[in-house]
Amino acid sequence: MNKAKHRFFVGAAACFLLLGACTSKTEKKKVVQKKAPAKKALCCESNMPSRFGMAGTGDQKIADTGVLKGHDGMVFIKGGTFGMGGDNDQASEDEFPKHKVTVNGFWMDATEVTNAQFAKFVKATGYITTAERKPDWNELKKQLPPGTPKPDESMLVPASLVFTPPDHPVKLDNYAQWWAWVPGADWKHPQGPNSSIVGKDNYPVVHVSYYDAQAYCKWAGKRLPTEAEWEWAARGGRQNNIYPWGNEPVDRGAPKTNSWQGEFPWKNTVADKFERLAPVGSFAPNPYKLFDMAGNVWEWCADLYNNTYYQTINKPQGVANPKGPAKSYDPDEPYAVKRVIRGGSFLCNDSYCSGYRVARRMKNTEDSSTEHAGFRCVSDR
Repeated sequence: MNKAKHRFFVGAAACFLLLGACTSKTEKKKVVQKKAPAKKALCCESNMPSRFGMAGTGDQKIADTGVLKGHDGMVFIKGGTFGMGGDNDQASEDEFPKHKVTVNGFWMDATEVTNAQFAKFVKATGYITTAERKPDWNELKKQLPPGTPKPDESMLVPASLVFTPPDHPVKLDNYAQWWAWVPGADWKHPQGPNSSIVGKDNYPVVHVSYYDAQAYCKWAGKRLPTEAEWEWAARGGRQNNIYPWGNEPVDRGAPKTNSWQGEFPWKNTVADKFERLAPVGSFAPNPYKLFDMAGNVWEWCADLYNNTYYQTINKPQGVANPKGPAKSYDPDEPYAVKRVIRGGSFLCNDSYCSGYRVARRMKNTEDSSTEHAGFRCVSDR
């Protein structure tokens, strides 16, 4: 495969929402609450999907066992009404208009789902994750512009996206400089086949797709949170604050989350003591006693992503328990079906990505898996 083709297919695997919503300081514009800023994300210029399509992703039969009975490890979040959407000048266009939302009470995992918890699920069911399965060109091409050539068979292997930082400063307009499509990378091997999760039972499970998260939830008798539930929980009862901890900037005072300190993506000062993932619960919880609602790993939500969704539900009387749009649409990747992801990761930095803001909306294709994306569950009963 020549270098140009290789870059194309690396890009096809790597252009996912988490990076797509990241913007440089030079792109930020002052936000007016009633009108969103007109700015474009850095890495979504290419209209390529987040990951290679998967064959038979939903064909693994998982029983709705409710095996995780009771509410161990969960916190009850009382229902309430809040203003959902952007709070400061880092907000993106899809975070507006800020609108009135009411949610009912629900139970939520206090932490992200861990390697140990996911391992129990896999042992009980024999489940094989998306990253462990060979991509299918017939599924992939549905997410690509018509006429896109088929990739070399050497690219169509079980793999996932791994953070591979450069050793020098780079321009923040080419995400392929710090992401690699790594064969053999999966939830048991976060950096590739020679890596392991031994001794990391209490770390968040990563390299899980939306399908994988859904399968775990079904087995556990739980579900993924809606985007509105997630934001309500992350705010911790505070109105119009920027972060789960309040309004203090992320790089001021004591470390408040697992994020990137220093110059992204090549130099991390590790001021928060963690270069990559951190064990769940390593930082103080928000007022609802939820840990890692900012940073560490991105978290899947149940909602489809549509860039204009907030415009469609903005009503003076507000909206109750919104479930997301009926159809996914991302103008930068119009052929791809995407779900919302929230909360930021260990890679977020204000110079590039402010994903740890409670209002930050991100999106990724349902079959995507990466080194810095996981999930947590909720329950109604």
